Amino acid sequence: MGAAAPNKGGSEADMIDYIVTTLRENPELAIFLTLGLGYWLGKLRIGKFTLGSVTGVLLAGVLVGQLDITISAQVKSVFFIMFLFAVGYGVGPQFVRGIASDGAPQALFAVVICVLVLLCVYAAAKFMGYDAGFAAGLLAGSQTISASIGLATDAINGLGKTAEETKAILGHIPVAYAVCYLWGTIGTGLILSAIGPKLLGIDLEKECARYEAEMSGGKPAGSGPSAWRQIEMRAFKLAKDSPAVGKAIRDAEAAYTEGRVFVEGLRRDGEIIEFDPDTVLNADDIVAVSGKRAVIVELESRATEVEDEELLNVPAESVDVVVTKKAYADKTIADLAEEKFARGVFLSKITRGATSVDIPILPLTKIHRGDILTVTGTRRHTDTVVEAIGYADRPTDATDMVWVGAAIVIGGLIGALTVPVHGVPITLSTSGGALIAGLLLGWLRGVHPTFGAIPSGALWIMNSVGLNVFIAVVGISSGPTFIAGLKEAGFGVFFAGLFATSVPMLLAPLIGKYLFKFDPAINLGCCGGARTSTASVAMVGDVARSNVPMLGYTVPYAVANTLLTLWGLVIVLMIA
Repeated sequence: MGAAAPNKGGSEADMIDYIVTTLRENPELAIFLTLGLGYWLGKLRIGKFTLGSVTGVLLAGVLVGQLDITISAQVKSVFFIMFLFAVGYGVGPQFVRGIASDGAPQALFAVVICVLVLLCVYAAAKFMGYDAGFAAGLLAGSQTISASIGLATDAINGLGKTAEETKAILGHIPVAYAVCYLWGTIGTGLILSAIGPKLLGIDLEKECARYEAEMSGGKPAGSGPSAWRQIEMRAFKLAKDSPAVGKAIRDAEAAYTEGRVFVEGLRRDGEIIEFDPDTVLNADDIVAVSGKRAVIVELESRATEVEDEELLNVPAESVDVVVTKKAYADKTIADLAEEKFARGVFLSKITRGATSVDIPILPLTKIHRGDILTVTGTRRHTDTVVEAIGYADRPTDATDMVWVGAAIVIGGLIGALTVPVHGVPITLSTSGGALIAGLLLGWLRGVHPTFGAIPSGALWIMNSVGLNVFIAVVGISSGPTFIAGLKEAGFGVFFAGLFATSVPMLLAPLIGKYLFKFDPAINLGCCGGARTSTASVAMVGDVARSNVPMLGYTVPYAVANTLLTLWGLVIVLMIA
């Protein structure tokens, strides 16, 4: 039976009673109420800082949870597995690359920092006398790694405590998380952007400018062979004294040193003709030329521009190309620009990693497998690039649920295996198994892009909504005991979080400098990646006035995102 609707003339108290009763009888509505309210809270801006959707949803859940609403634990399990799989899928290519290739130093750095984080959290929890719940919340909040809560929850449920004890311990997780999260977010960014350069003894802006100059291979800044911001195509008539007359098209293009230009169309004796790079140009030929706007404008002083709408009617497109061919991984942009397939295309953007960070376009920037290159040119030329280096990441709305479902089941079956160690059952849990399955499928998808597709919109739903439904249920379930837990923890949990956040981030730049010998320009990016803090690297980029630090972010992020999530299980076992 549902709740009785209030009479039109009923009092305000009747309306409130109706809403509360309906939410209790239909907990799915409570979840959506929490999501809507939480995402709204997460968007509220205080200066440059926002709570973020996860913290907003947790606080909203605690508030809604005061209504004493019961939600099945299976709900959060389903959504959390979906979320962890999506996390693994997103970081898979970078994770495997970091372990198996020249990203190994950055991957090892992430491992060192993650171990340091775990030891700091453990030390703070032991010093404060915290149970496994407070310790897990301390880890999740101080490191802003919400995903660890799920594995910690699974581990606590497996400790063999009574139902009452387990509920009390689980109720401590959101308390410590909420209190520690604020400094975990703000503190990491402030330490890396404001204190980090001082610890390294550098002027970060100058170091990034120096790095860009070195990566430009001696070329003027912004003149990289593939750098592109806006291209144009115009038609020019070749005079008899034009330097291009008598040269093959490939030689004429190469001889123009002001920038990259390409012949896209050719009219001879009034007819548009087929041509190839070896076609010799004649006087009075009309050529359609593409290039950067500034370069095309420069051509106007050397040739006569003509209006030829038919010649300029060349189909063009901008396409995202995912690099999958091993032969071109770890080559520089300058190397790729010399390949035959690069003729006629312009590179406008390089996107890397699960967080889709923009990588600076410099001649000596290395391309990784899994990078997404946004190239522009005629369809004939872009198709050539796609065939040569990977596949076109053209929009699709279909998720390959056969592979997604199979991977989660197989990963879950493996993760559910239990190994007793000194009487304590050790298991990755089905959630941890789903994370590993996501890593493998994401990597395989990057290498063989014929299966396992998950469109970006679907991946966002799995990531954001999957995690936040889980957090909503955690908040609602712990709502009745949240205040009691906060009183029990006191202000001490904030200072424990301050320690667990700050110490690793103060030591990380020094470890990167003296132990791993990272270039000062990317050191702080590696530190932010090892803490999975995109916001902190953005703050570093603001100080540097450059996105060069992002070159050190993606590999440590992929490794740390996996390890810090697994630490939710480990910290519970260490404390227990």
